Amino acid sequence: MMQVKGRRPRWGGALAVFLVVSLMAGEGLAQDARLAEAKKEGKVVWYTGAALKTAESVARRFEQAYPGVKVEAHRSGSERILQRLLQEAAAGIKSVDVFNSSDAGHYVLLKKKGLLARYTPSGAEGFPPAFRDPDGIAFGWRAFPIVISYNSSLLPSAQAPKTWKDLLDPKWKGKLVTAHPGYSGSIATYMLALVNLYGWDYFKQLAQNRPHLVQSVHDPAQVVAAGERVVGANGAEYFLYLQRKKGNPLGIVYPLDGAPLVISPSAITSFAPHPNAARLFTDFIFTKDVQQFLADSEGLYVPHPEARYPADKPKLSDLKLLAVDPDELERRYEEIKKRFSEIFGA
Repeated sequence: MMQVKGRRPRWGGALAVFLVVSLMAGEGLAQDARLAEAKKEGKVVWYTGAALKTAESVARRFEQAYPGVKVEAHRSGSERILQRLLQEAAAGIKSVDVFNSSDAGHYVLLKKKGLLARYTPSGAEGFPPAFRDPDGIAFGWRAFPIVISYNSSLLPSAQAPKTWKDLLDPKWKGKLVTAHPGYSGSIATYMLALVNLYGWDYFKQLAQNRPHLVQSVHDPAQVVAAGERVVGANGAEYFLYLQRKKGNPLGIVYPLDGAPLVISPSAITSFAPHPNAARLFTDFIFTKDVQQFLADSEGLYVPHPEARYPADKPKLSDLKLLAVDPDELERRYEEIKKRFSEIFGA
């Protein structure tokens, strides 16, 4: 009996090892098969609202990880890439595989139109709830707050605005710059957050200070750094952070009354011409290495639970954040564009 008892663990151990090795081999074969299919497709076409440098860096990393599969990245403002996708779909043109916008409302619209495929990236079960899609379609890839900026060479930090309402002070007349929701999905998110907080009267009063109008959410940083305007009435925190790291005179204010949080999802189109490459690319951009790269080099907040952030960036949990419901954003987007044009004259 003692001999039998002694043998059982050895057989059990051998069986366990066999099963683990077999499982790993099966996963490896599945991965190899998908990679082989992706290489046959040859490329993945990516429409993204990410900053050009970010898009180029991620594309280059993917191509290095998977030689033989190219990334054809098309970068523009979120509203522009949405219109391009919709126009192509209406014309029967099937070119884009992966869509990444900074307007969460776009995914509500695209789901309704049946233009997105169901695919859950590896590891998504560990993402914070705000980054997970209950429909299993669009998952938050990166995030950033919308903040106020100022030229730190021209304005002492003590005199910089501390809240959104501070920007309504007449002393800022002719000294502000704002981006446009007709170009930037991030700005549409910011506007809805402040409309829900203060109503449309806030923007009517802001317009009285005659802010300079630009397109992208990245543009205010450049205008303020150049000294063309002293204060950015809005801007992408991560882009401002990067520009400041490069030595540009930019101060960042996290408004005490709340910073709108922009979550930028990623999804695969339902008509993707390169579906295997699209799934491979989607899993890749959510890996810990890429997510940590976005946090370290790009100054972004990401859903990966193991990502760590630079010491000179606040934790999201330390900020007062303003959330926007994607359904409301999609429903009110035309209203936002229309009211902006009426109020600011552009």
